[in-house]
Amino acid sequence: MAETSGQFGVNGPENRRDWPELSDAEACEVLSHFPLPAPARHVVWHGRRPFSSTGVVLLEDGSRVFLKRHDHCLRDATALAEEHRFITHLAERGVPVGQTWRTKTGQAALDLNGSAYEVFSIMPGHDLYETVQSWEPFHNVKHAFSGGLHLGRLHDAARSFDAPARPSCRPLLSTFEAITSPDLMAGLERWIPQQAGLADALTLHPWREDIPAALLPFHERLKPHLDTIQPRWGHGDWHPSNLFWTGTGADAQACGILDFGMSDRTCAAYDLAVAIERTSIAWLDPENDCPVIHERLEAFLSGYLAQYVLSVAERRLVPLFLPLVHVEYALSEVAYYETLVHDRAGMKAAYTDYLLGHAHWFAAPAGQQFLRWLTQILQAPSCP
Repeated sequence: MAETSGQFGVNGPENRRDWPELSDAEACEVLSHFPLPAPARHVVWHGRRPFSSTGVVLLEDGSRVFLKRHDHCLRDATALAEEHRFITHLAERGVPVGQTWRTKTGQAALDLNGSAYEVFSIMPGHDLYETVQSWEPFHNVKHAFSGGLHLGRLHDAARSFDAPARPSCRPLLSTFEAITSPDLMAGLERWIPQQAGLADALTLHPWREDIPAALLPFHERLKPHLDTIQPRWGHGDWHPSNLFWTGTGADAQACGILDFGMSDRTCAAYDLAVAIERTSIAWLDPENDCPVIHERLEAFLSGYLAQYVLSVAERRLVPLFLPLVHVEYALSEVAYYETLVHDRAGMKAAYTDYLLGHAHWFAAPAGQQFLRWLTQILQAPSCP
């Protein structure tokens, strides 16, 4: 039987869980709706990532599948079908993504008892970053190069995926609906009411004063380039714990891509900026001013550009997006922590440390120096 586990919280591992672990009885009931090779036996592993409940389930024939439960407040089967269509498109073009299972009635996911369930085949390779916080950098330059290579492959394959953007009401997505509005505050005034609970949660904060002070200078730099954006779907949450790896050491290569829960129609430059934010700045080391891991970022960009050719406009957009890519997700987290899981510490971290704190870092000398360096790297003729 699987041991019980806690979760990764905003400040590191926690013994508690916001969403209950998958039970054996639950797994058996849910998986009976899928055409698996054998009935479920029991859960042998519980994931610790937040926002959902995940587990590996052993089947009677000895094989295993990955099961994920979402509360309907976050995702239902219709929402998961949006993600699965993108996953299927990538798989058909040779991108190593997880195989999704459809229900016996042909649905992408199962709605049951107020939750939505999705099932994946077990990916080959190793979860090298299983015990690592999601925003920790790649362990070394070889991992970073391989991670960049696979994001480039994904962006290249996404060129021919023409599904529309996901509905604005979906929480916890990597979206850029508001930040690509010519008027940032007007864009937020339209978008915020569509996020359940967000308007109420924001009454606890002076956001109409805080956001312009922290973010408008960055938006003013982006605004003249909004008409150069080429819309495209992206992963939305690219970091090493969303990859599977061959081998277990420093030479391991990425061999599988996980977790498309934050994917949406944005653009390649935005999605690359998300990946840089997730993997190249040590946000979890604020005592040392969140240092940038330059050599791993250069390796990441080398891998990425070996698979995807950034246009001149896209190279210009990446550093312009970088201080803004977190805005809508951070605000969605404010609503999540305040109204869904009632975690005031998490809500404060989302608003103060994430939404505003990241913007303040980019406005400070270290962040400004990094943005100049990244701009020079991307625009240099010898760009990696």
